[in-house]
Amino acid sequence: FSFLQERLRYVLGLLLLLHNTDSFYVPGVAPINFHRNDPVEIKAVKLTSSRTQLPYEYYSLPFCQPSKITYKAENLGEVLRGDRIVNTPFQVSMNVEKKCEVLCNFPNKPVILTVEQSKLIAERIREDYYVHLIADNLPVATRLEFYSNREEEEKKKEKDVQFEHGYRLGFMDGNKFYLHNHLSFILYYHREDVEESQEHTYRVVRFEVIPQSIKLEDLKADEKSMCTLPEATGSAPQEIDPTKENQLLFTYSVHWEESDIKWASRWDTYLTMSDVQIHWFSIINSVVVVFFLSGILSMIIIRTLRKDIANYNKEDDIEDTMEESGWKLVHGDVFRPPQYPMILSSLLGSGIQLFCMILIVIFVAMLGMLSPSSRGALMTTACFLFMFMGVFGGFFAGRLYRTLKGHRWKKGAFCTATLYPGVVFSICFILNCFIWGKHSSGAVPFPTMVALLCMWFGISLPLVYLGYYFGFRKQPYDNPVRTNQIPRQIPEQRWYMNKFVGILMAGILPFGAMFIELFFIFSAIWENQFYYLFGFLFLVFIILVVSCSQISIVMVYFQLCAEDYRWWWRTFLVSGGSAFYVLIYAVFYFVNKLDIVEFIPSLLYFGYTALMVLSFWLLTGTIGFYAAYMFVRKIYAAVKID
Repeated sequence: FSFLQERLRYVLGLLLLLHNTDSFYVPGVAPINFHRNDPVEIKAVKLTSSRTQLPYEYYSLPFCQPSKITYKAENLGEVLRGDRIVNTPFQVSMNVEKKCEVLCNFPNKPVILTVEQSKLIAERIREDYYVHLIADNLPVATRLEFYSNREEEEKKKEKDVQFEHGYRLGFMDGNKFYLHNHLSFILYYHREDVEESQEHTYRVVRFEVIPQSIKLEDLKADEKSMCTLPEATGSAPQEIDPTKENQLLFTYSVHWEESDIKWASRWDTYLTMSDVQIHWFSIINSVVVVFFLSGILSMIIIRTLRKDIANYNKEDDIEDTMEESGWKLVHGDVFRPPQYPMILSSLLGSGIQLFCMILIVIFVAMLGMLSPSSRGALMTTACFLFMFMGVFGGFFAGRLYRTLKGHRWKKGAFCTATLYPGVVFSICFILNCFIWGKHSSGAVPFPTMVALLCMWFGISLPLVYLGYYFGFRKQPYDNPVRTNQIPRQIPEQRWYMNKFVGILMAGILPFGAMFIELFFIFSAIWENQFYYLFGFLFLVFIILVVSCSQISIVMVYFQLCAEDYRWWWRTFLVSGGSAFYVLIYAVFYFVNKLDIVEFIPSLLYFGYTALMVLSFWLLTGTIGFYAAYMFVRKIYAAVKID
């Protein structure tokens, strides 16, 4: 149901867009107008840490609770991300200041944390947890001000401002733990233009927090739950001693400021990218790489192939050409079906499914329809698209399987629908068991798992069968030359024709074309950053497709010149060579960028990395395979064969 609600919100957003063309709305989200004194609800999303990679629910720690806890209905993407959006007892009203207020319990009855609770809070502070709250769907951010490496005179004038998502639960000083028990909320509103007779309406455009740790004795509170904050210099922080009970007060203050930021641009603060130059540099670098490759390729194809074909098609002097030539010699074996044609066609079918899904997701996201404000929409869309793209995966797999002289189409279809998704599901299920053991909100609940299984066997499997049936019935790919009865002997190959050397050589260029983008994607996944540069990503994806195709054609040409006609599996493996570099980069990122020390977080990191590498190998291998197949059919169609 939540998925349907998401889609309805998209449609409503688009209608609003059409109806109100003078302002820009991100489809899926409509602005909420507040009047003065209207309640602005503050909700909690989760606690996260890049050190443990395990999100937790907000009330897994002993924070103040409202009289009734209500959880928001969530879409599939939010559940998979570990978001558990819940109400909080913060009372915030539009444009109403609050100096300092006690959150729960009366001032004369502070919150008493048991030894168990104190231990838990101290552990979470040591693990560097952040708390994520939202107000009017805007995530809370902590402002970080620092001086950049500018000249001394400029230093005095301006500081660089960056924002950190969420706020730190607490901090450590030596071996002591301190909890941020006072939150100063700073909310920014934009005053909307209305007619004179009407009351002003406001929209929330930014949500910041300054967390503070203030000792119970320093918070002077009265019976009305009001409190006075001590002077900044003279206050001591609130220590949490994990060996005994602790007494403290949770307090908060609210400050409103007017802002010029329009509602449509309110997410810009969170998405501020100081590294757009790096992206442009990366893309220009990639384009140069691709042009360089295209140049080499054009030279090989045009000069060498024309020469080859002209030689082959000369009627006289055939004996001489036969001795010096390479790829024409294997014409009777080049289309000989490989070993395990069913598995090959199944993997390529899954590759096509992934390719269609990724292309559509990046394109839709580039149009701004999957912005970070529609929480979980990206994940939900990707899951559903993968299921529905099964029909294309099945069609291509079925047609290729028939071309490779396969007969058991039902078994082939089942293999296509279950091989790759089965591996993904198994790895995710094993990792999920470990996350369950940690009681993290990142664990996919059992009903969601059953729903995913139903989607797999109820949507994806039938669609793969449907596509496979039509693909298998369609005319197989037309191979331009006949295959000989007796396979030709393959001469001994040089060292550089080894599969592993091929993978290393073929992977480096596509990886070089996209590795800067990979850094930002990794930061988004493992360090709770927002990733929104889908325009760049779309360009990089196109470059990746082109460079994979080109390198695959070059590799298959060299292989056929060396009179080795076993190119089917080899092309698929070698074209996915950049996945090997992604794996090496992931290990480098883990060692240098992440501060993960425990076993389960490391297991999660490498488990999910293995899935990413497998998917990337399928994607690039499929692109390379189809490029090479088209190339081989083209060159053999151009030569006359007796």
